[in-house]
Amino acid sequence: MNPVVIVGGGISGLAASYDLRNAQVDHLVIDAKSQLGGVVRTETLEGNTLECGPDSFISQKPAVLQLIGELGMTEDVIGSNDDRRITYIQRDGKLVAMPDGMMMMVPTKIMPMALSPLLSWTTKLRMGLEYFRKPSATPLADRSVADFIRDHYGQESVDYLAEPLLAGVYGGDPAKLSIASVLPRFVELEARYGSLTRGVLAEKAKAPPSTGSLFRTLKQGLGELIRQLAPPAKSVMLNSTVEAVEPQGKAYRVRVNGTWIDARAVILTGPAYQAAGLLGGLDPTLAAKLNEIEYGSSVIANLGYKISRMPKPLIGFGLLVPGKERKRMRACTFVGNKFSFRVAEGWQVIRCFFGGMADAAILGESDEAIRCHAIAELKALLGIKVDPDFCSISRWPRSMAQYTVGHGARVDSIQTRVKALPGVYLAGNGYHGIGLSDCVQMGREAAKAVLAAKLG
Repeated sequence: MNPVVIVGGGISGLAASYDLRNAQVDHLVIDAKSQLGGVVRTETLEGNTLECGPDSFISQKPAVLQLIGELGMTEDVIGSNDDRRITYIQRDGKLVAMPDGMMMMVPTKIMPMALSPLLSWTTKLRMGLEYFRKPSATPLADRSVADFIRDHYGQESVDYLAEPLLAGVYGGDPAKLSIASVLPRFVELEARYGSLTRGVLAEKAKAPPSTGSLFRTLKQGLGELIRQLAPPAKSVMLNSTVEAVEPQGKAYRVRVNGTWIDARAVILTGPAYQAAGLLGGLDPTLAAKLNEIEYGSSVIANLGYKISRMPKPLIGFGLLVPGKERKRMRACTFVGNKFSFRVAEGWQVIRCFFGGMADAAILGESDEAIRCHAIAELKALLGIKVDPDFCSISRWPRSMAQYTVGHGARVDSIQTRVKALPGVYLAGNGYHGIGLSDCVQMGREAAKAVLAAKLG
């Protein structure tokens, strides 16, 4: 029987492969890169565990934890050091701690916000009055994150809360990102309570006490998950380009490096624009819809310092730089503070984030130029005047899906058209979530659909 072809060896493709392998379904994972994992990659320098892509997953979404449990790796899971979780935001050139009690952009404690220099008294007053906001009598259309937050808390909250927080996750512009797709829970709270603050407080009061850390990861890095998921060599083609997908009877054929491979089904797990290039001959309208999903690029620089050379200990998880104050760096994480076991004794590692939709040009700059940007900005913000003892730079071109206004309707249209192509399935961060758990879930759902279809 012809194999199921999985295009893309990132976490979505490997999750699909795992379930097909367990069901003893012949399949082939094809990836253009020289190694599996997509943006999930871990390396070690001077005894320090460096994440070159994502460093963790959110505890509230269970898909990754469930998969880790099935792989027998539960004992390797560690949580973030939430007792040290302070995030700083740059304001007027200085670092200001995000007030205690913030849920993203929503304040839930009066005094910490009242005493914080992050926002003006005008904005604080508006936040207080927002508590009395009533629900809308009619459903509201999808809006941008900026419009949504501005409506509730004012422009300053967009500039110094929403923009830097989302820049660290999506690298996108809150004036374009969809509130319904990026922060759907906030839309639900607005519809039910009117006030986000009142809604968050009400839901918090009903929820059971929180247990465990907000972020979780693997002690030896997320690259270990990739190694455990990797299928046998006979089921993998690396350094290989998928050039076309064509129908063949009730199945398909896939051209890889100039050679055709017959496939009983095809799971496309790469970026939406890659899927568009492969499906254009099957459904041009579907391809056009897929191409509407934009992607930003990202650069991560891991800088390692011997603690003996640091001017003072680093406090908290890291910092965010709002667009109004940004030079090139969007954010940075103090790795040793966020997670234990990641940093060798006597070292500190700082992960610096660059790029995003507003600064795609940095992808074309040299490693040395990026290193110099990081050094200059860490000197200005943290007073670190010495050069790092090592610097590792990772580039991720067009890897960050942008859920712009109308994304939900766009994806609904895409799914409707894909259903008209039996044996073709989509997964990946372009559709229903950019986090690792979202991608794992979509990959496993694609595999489940293949198994249920029993395609010949």
